[in-house]
Amino acid sequence: MNIETAIKDWNRRLDAVAEKVKAEFGEFDSDKLNWKPSAEKWSIAEVLEHLVLVNQSYEVVLADASNGSSNPGWTAKVPFIVKMFGNMIYKSVEPTRAKKIKTFAVWEPSSSNVDENILTRFLNHQSILKELISKNNKLLEDDIVIPSPANRYVVYKLRKAIEIVVSHEERHLNQALEVKDLLP
Repeated sequence: MNIETAIKDWNRRLDAVAEKVKAEFGEFDSDKLNWKPSAEKWSIAEVLEHLVLVNQSYEVVLADASNGSSNPGWTAKVPFIVKMFGNMIYKSVEPTRAKKIKTFAVWEPSSSNVDENILTRFLNHQSILKELISKNNKLLEDDIVIPSPANRYVVYKLRKAIEIVVSHEERHLNQALEVKDLLP
């Protein structure tokens, strides 16, 4: 798939997530957004906050890559490692949610009572993310390697990173929908 087609596909999928979030949770008050099925599970608001945190961290990585200040470290020079990390992380964020995984501390929601502006913040970050993807088409064409925002030694191609971010959003949309289905 060429870069322009890939960007259109990523934008279409990000728009689909945003539309579904608006349609499914747009009318929810703070109590519904913050309701949790159990202490160990996230609320809809926590899921959305997690996505905002992840997107913000990738915004920094994309900004660094576009201004030439990215430093992915020595692991970026080993093609096998780049491919292995990219494929491993991509597989872990499959939208089916067949297996639960724990997130890095940097991406944990800050509290169990997230403000009701989380929907607006999430939708704003969707727009920012789409813009950053479109602005970095040259880096995508160059097939550069970037570090993970969670650990600079975990590296993958920028194309794979975008696919990871988009699939990750689809995965967590499914998680939020599961929480909605359990609402009392």
